[in-house]
Amino acid sequence: MKSLVAVGACYVDTILTVDHYPSEDEKLRASSISRRRGGNVPNLIEVLQQLLESTEMEQMSLKIVAVLPATLSAGTKQVKESFTSGVDLRHCICREAFREPASSYIIRSQSSGSRTVVNYNDLPEMTAEEFFQIAKTTLECIRYLRQQFTTVKISVEVEKPSRPGLQELAAEADVVVYSKSWAQGNGYQSLEECLRAQAVIAHKASLLLCTWGKDGAAALIPSSSIYVFSPAYIAENLQVIDTIGAGDTFMAGMLYGLICHGDDWSLLQKLQFANKIAGIKVVQEGFPGLGASLQTCSSSLKGHSIC
Repeated sequence: MKSLVAVGACYVDTILTVDHYPSEDEKLRASSISRRRGGNVPNLIEVLQQLLESTEMEQMSLKIVAVLPATLSAGTKQVKESFTSGVDLRHCICREAFREPASSYIIRSQSSGSRTVVNYNDLPEMTAEEFFQIAKTTLECIRYLRQQFTTVKISVEVEKPSRPGLQELAAEADVVVYSKSWAQGNGYQSLEECLRAQAVIAHKASLLLCTWGKDGAAALIPSSSIYVFSPAYIAENLQVIDTIGAGDTFMAGMLYGLICHGDDWSLLQKLQFANKIAGIKVVQEGFPGLGASLQTCSSSLKGHSIC
């Protein structure tokens, strides 16, 4: 059985939908409020599990390693109850002295379609020693995995421009995914410019990816300089409803392609599939039912094409 271990923060998201983004000191009434479990890693795992189930692929062990508040806290309970029994959370680390989970407060503007995110996380970070005991994507942990498990494949998401150390992590990974915000924050003006420049730095990577929102995504194989671009998938006559987690959904689709169709899908097909599932996600609220939305494409998927 194949196994995927995802390491990252689990958040509880509070989403306020407003007509427009408020100016400073403005009072504004929200049209709706919703709360759900968030975080890049949990979102990715939720979507990947649906894809595996909906396309009847071989069983895969899905594990999450994250820092949570106290075992009996409401936040930890909410995170654990948000997953089905197919996701293993036994290796999560609970900080018993803390009651509040990592949280995101998201203001979603209906007029512009934008979202503004304020994060709060008072939980102490996972240490390298804690990670070693359960076998945090820090540089030390990646090197540990390389030493202990010679066949392991490591992917790293380079997302936040202001977060230090991401470039060093990328230099040690097999697959690196760069966000538009990180690329632009580091002076790159296009997908291709970012990937070709990073190929020199991420010298151990076999695959580099960059997402550019509604302008699509691209991939580069450094060893051969093969560059592939795929436009974003836009469903006809459907309105964008919720872009929160679209990048996580893209990553789930790409991992699905790499793990389950590594040999029988081309790089372009993997990229198209990831864009498709991300495009389906943004026209619905949250993540439920994404796998079911692909069932109508099951015959073409078995034929290794993207419908």
